[in-house]
Amino acid sequence: MRRRSFAIATAAAPLAGCGIAEVRTFPTLAAAVAAVDALGPRDRTDGEWPLPKVLHHLAQSVEFSIDGYPELRSALFRWAIGSVAFAVFEARGKMGHSLSEPIPGAPTLDERAALEPAKARLLAALRRFEAHEAALAPHFAYGALDKGQYLRAHLMHLANHWTEVVRA
Repeated sequence: MRRRSFAIATAAAPLAGCGIAEVRTFPTLAAAVAAVDALGPRDRTDGEWPLPKVLHHLAQSVEFSIDGYPELRSALFRWAIGSVAFAVFEARGKMGHSLSEPIPGAPTLDERAALEPAKARLLAALRRFEAHEAALAPHFAYGALDKGQYLRAHLMHLANHWTEVVRA
């Protein structure tokens, strides 16, 4: 445990004194829900994935936090790298990750999916997460997160993908 504390402290040292920053773009679940709900048929992304695929990917992430991820990184990875990465993301209030990388082991997402079902799935997943009171599954990369940490992870994940959303 002392090694983990040392690793986290070492990685987060440049962020000392910063605490936990407000999540940029989506500081609350309500803000995220409103943004997803406002998406229209002419909105798109300027990234590799079409907007419906992005929304399904985000829904998968929320659903897996409740139901369990299909694959987990090794315990060593989650302990030594994933937990440190999450601590840095929390301190910054934003995350950065490959925006065209699927969740390990997740079902393949349809490139031609329609927008409205994708929106509905993500909104339903967010409502389900909000209402969920039981324990949450370990994150495939970050390991065990409590509900508040998971909420921040989901909001940061959504905000990261939102950098590619182009509103019509």
